[in-house]
Amino acid sequence: MSTSNLAIRTVIFSMLGSAGLAAIKFAAGIFGNSYALIADGIESTVDIFSSFLILLGLNYAARPADENHPYGHGKAEPLITFLVVVFLVVSAFLIGWQSIQNIRTPHALPESWTLWVLAGIILWKEITFQIVMQRSKKLKSSSLKAEAWHHRSDAITSVAAFIGISIALFGGKGFEVADDYAALIACGFILYNCYGIFRPALGEVMDENNHDELMEEIRSVALTVSGVEGTEKCFIRKAGMKYHVDLHAKVLGNLSVTEGHNIAHQLKDTLRKEIPQLGHVLIHIEPFSK
Repeated sequence: MSTSNLAIRTVIFSMLGSAGLAAIKFAAGIFGNSYALIADGIESTVDIFSSFLILLGLNYAARPADENHPYGHGKAEPLITFLVVVFLVVSAFLIGWQSIQNIRTPHALPESWTLWVLAGIILWKEITFQIVMQRSKKLKSSSLKAEAWHHRSDAITSVAAFIGISIALFGGKGFEVADDYAALIACGFILYNCYGIFRPALGEVMDENNHDELMEEIRSVALTVSGVEGTEKCFIRKAGMKYHVDLHAKVLGNLSVTEGHNIAHQLKDTLRKEIPQLGHVLIHIEPFSK
């Protein structure tokens, strides 16, 4: 299975899970008198729309290079990640605003059975987070990382709701707002995670050259190619799930232009074979004297 197909299947899995959980949360929140659960349901609903955006982004980013996009369409992925962050920020503020309104309005205690619902939701969301995060690391996908943190944010919101409902039930009358304070605190966690999602995507758009492990791997593979005496500059740019490389390779200065050209092609082919996540590879030959 190709990397893009695996990423798309992962997002579809997330969407189906979020849709089912949103329905459960809304039902449990309404009938169980818990705004923290309703807030949780709102976040899951936002997750469905953001997952759909990620799905569109992955499909577009997987398009091959063309005349107008010689480096491919991978930059669409971090741009979609920015939209996902906007969705998360908006949902956090909406939940926070409604929580404040509920704190100012007296209401009944939540039902005790909502704790069982939340326990199941927390377990499922954490399992989903681990699955999606593992695949995001495997595929080097910033949008899948954002998708994974959706699930972790959802799990955190559910943990906060669990604690809030527990306090409300244990404290009894007068502690009803604990449920709403829990939803408010969860907003802070969501906003914190937004930064964690946004920062790597920004680095990708800005072509930050901070891929030290991959750089060392490229240099090591380069030295296995006959005629390559060493390497100098190595610049790496990430675009979607591919890495574009500019590498300066040192060769003996007494070689002909044709020999240097052939070494460059062999080096490029070897790098792309040994490191499949590489996309466009540009080799610059540097004359070298022993």
